[in-house]
Amino acid sequence: MSAINLTKGGFERRVATIESIKEGWKFLGDKPAIIDFYASWCGPCQRLMPTIEEIASEYEGKVDIYKVNVDEEEELATLFNIRSVPTLIFIPMEGDPIRTMGALPKAQFVENISELLGVK
Repeated sequence: MSAINLTKGGFERRVATIESIKEGWKFLGDKPAIIDFYASWCGPCQRLMPTIEEIASEYEGKVDIYKVNVDEEEELATLFNIRSVPTLIFIPMEGDPIRTMGALPKAQFVENISELLGVK
């Protein structure tokens, strides 16, 4: 399986409603998730894409992997206060999302999934 491109509508069905985020985080997913905020013109984002796809395949059924193009989904980028790309948002089943910035090497990505999301 590959990473899923998210629009605002998909975000509100799969992750959280915009209104709930303003009132306090209420995650809608049934498994932990990662959102990759990227831009098509961003070199580090392009280098990270194969890793994102590998992680999506390797963690299929355990972690939902989403991608948000910041140029096409400005409202979502603003909602998460995205100032640079790539930015990854790790969403555990309980608790608030955790932000990391920059293109992580795969080993660090896997370590973050284990530590931040509790998924082995």
